[in-house]
Amino acid sequence: MAVLSLAFEPRYLALTLSTLAAAGFAAVAVATGGFAWWSGLGLAVSGGIALVGWRDLTQDRHAILRNYPILAHLRFFLEEIRPEMRQYFFEDEKTSMPFSRDKRAVVYQRAKNVLDKRPFGTQYDVYSEGYEWLHHSMAPKPVVDHNFRVTVGGPDTAQPYSCSVFNISAMSFGALSPNAILALNKGAKMGGFFHDTGEGGFSPHHKANGGDIVWEIGSGYFGARNPDGTFSPERFAETARDPQIKMVELKLSQGAKPGHGGVLPAAKISREISETRGVPMGEDCVSPAHHSAFATPVEMMRFVAEMRRLSGGKPAGFKLCVGHRWEFLAICKAMAETGLYPDFIVVDGKEGGTGAAPLEFLDHIGTPLREGLDFVHNALIGIGARDRIRLGASGKIASAFDVARAMALGADWCNSARGFMFALGCIQSQSCHTDKCPTGVATQDPYRARALNVPDKAERVRSFHGQTLHALAELVAAAGLDHPGQFRRHHFFRRMTDQRIASFAEIHPRLEAGELLRGTEDPRFKDAWNRARAESFQPA
Repeated sequence: MAVLSLAFEPRYLALTLSTLAAAGFAAVAVATGGFAWWSGLGLAVSGGIALVGWRDLTQDRHAILRNYPILAHLRFFLEEIRPEMRQYFFEDEKTSMPFSRDKRAVVYQRAKNVLDKRPFGTQYDVYSEGYEWLHHSMAPKPVVDHNFRVTVGGPDTAQPYSCSVFNISAMSFGALSPNAILALNKGAKMGGFFHDTGEGGFSPHHKANGGDIVWEIGSGYFGARNPDGTFSPERFAETARDPQIKMVELKLSQGAKPGHGGVLPAAKISREISETRGVPMGEDCVSPAHHSAFATPVEMMRFVAEMRRLSGGKPAGFKLCVGHRWEFLAICKAMAETGLYPDFIVVDGKEGGTGAAPLEFLDHIGTPLREGLDFVHNALIGIGARDRIRLGASGKIASAFDVARAMALGADWCNSARGFMFALGCIQSQSCHTDKCPTGVATQDPYRARALNVPDKAERVRSFHGQTLHALAELVAAAGLDHPGQFRRHHFFRRMTDQRIASFAEIHPRLEAGELLRGTEDPRFKDAWNRARAESFQPA
C-alpha cells in the first residue's frame, strides 16, 4: 500500500503514468494480434519516456533525478541555456535571491571539479556603492601550497588541534539527512578539515567515516543531558573524550535566529534522533532560548573551562551572534577577572542560514558577520587576550574572497554551511522546513534521502574544499603574501560612494592592545564597557 501511494505522489506521477500508458498500449497490441500504427507510436513514446524515468530512478549520480524522475530533466535543460538567460546579482542584502546565483554556480563547479573560470570580465558594477576588492602586489609570489592551517589551543589545553582555515559549519543531524551527514564527514576525512556537528548531537553518521569533529553543545545539551534536560557532566565526558572529537564548542546563539529557541516536533523524532539526542520518543524536542548550566559571565567562563577539563584537555570555546555589546564585554571582564579563557570563539553573522526561523529573526535580529567579527576581534585586543584566543567566522561564506575578507577582519579560520550544502547538491529550493527537500539533503524522509549518493557527494565536498583553498592560495600569492593569516585591513577596499573609496582599516579601526583595561575613549566601546559587569549579563 505504501509503495502504491508513493507511485501516485506528484513527483513520481510522470513515471507512473508513462509506465501505465506503455503497459496499456502493449496490452492493446497483444489483444488485437498486431500493432496498429497508433498503438505502436503510443508504445514507442510512452515506453521511451518510461525507460528514461526508470533509469532516473535507478541511477545514483543526480539526487534530484532520483527524487523527480522525468520531471527533473526540465531543470537540467534550463541549466544548459542558463548562461544566455541568467542575471547576475550582487552579494548583498539588496539581492532578490537568497544567495548570489553567480557564486552558487562557482560552488557547483568547484564541487564537481570542472572549470570555474568565466569570460568577459567582472559582472559587478565596480562604481556602485558597496563594491569591495583586494589590492594585489606588483611583486606577486608563486602559488606553493594551499593546505593552510592554524593551531587552536591556549596554555591550558593538553590536546591542541591544527585545523584547516576552511571547514564545515554547524548543521545538525535531524536538520540534515543521514546521507548528508555521512557525505559531509567522509568529505572532511578525505580533505583533512573539520565537521561541526551542530547542536543535534554526535550521531552514528558523524562517527561512521572518521572525519575530524567539533562537537557543538547547545542549550538542549543533546547527547550530554540528564532526563530533565539539564547538563550531564558524565555523559559529556564520555562522548567528548572520543578521539574523533577534536574540539568542543558551546553554542550561545545562532546567526539566523539569535535569542530564539527551537522545537523539533514529536512526529519528526525518529528512533535514531531520539538515541543521538537523548530525548524520548513521542515528545517535542525543545531547545530553550537560554542555558540552564550557567547564568552569569563568570559562571559561563567556568563552564567553558569545565568542558575543557571533561574532554581531556581539548580546545574549548563558544559560538555566538553578537547582540548587546555590553554582554560580550561582560564576558571579556569575566575572562580578565577569573583568568579563565576560551581557546576559541566562533562569530556567527546574522546572515547565516537555518532550516526554519520567523521572518523577523531572519531579517532583523542579530549583528551581521563583518561588524560582529570586527567588534569581537577588537574587544579581545582591548583586554590583551587576542593572542591566546583563536577566532572562527561563519555566515554566508562560500568563496575564497569571503574567506580572505573575514581573515583580514580578524578571523583565524572560516566555517561554511551553505557552500557545503551546495556541494552536496542543494538547489536552494527553500523547502528545508517541509521535510520535502528535492535533493535528499535536508530531510528525514528515507525515500528522499536515499537519492543522495554518499561516495559521489563526499568527493564533491572534498573537491569544493580543495578548490576553494586553491583559489585562496592564488589570492594570497597575488597579494604578495605567504598565508591568508597575513591579510590585513589595509589590503581591502570598499566603494563608499561614487566619489569615495576607503580601506577596511579606515572603516574598521583597531583598538590598542589593553586599551579597554586602561579605559577607552573610543565611542564604539566606551559606554558598553562601562556598563558591562562580570557578575551579570544585565548592564550596570
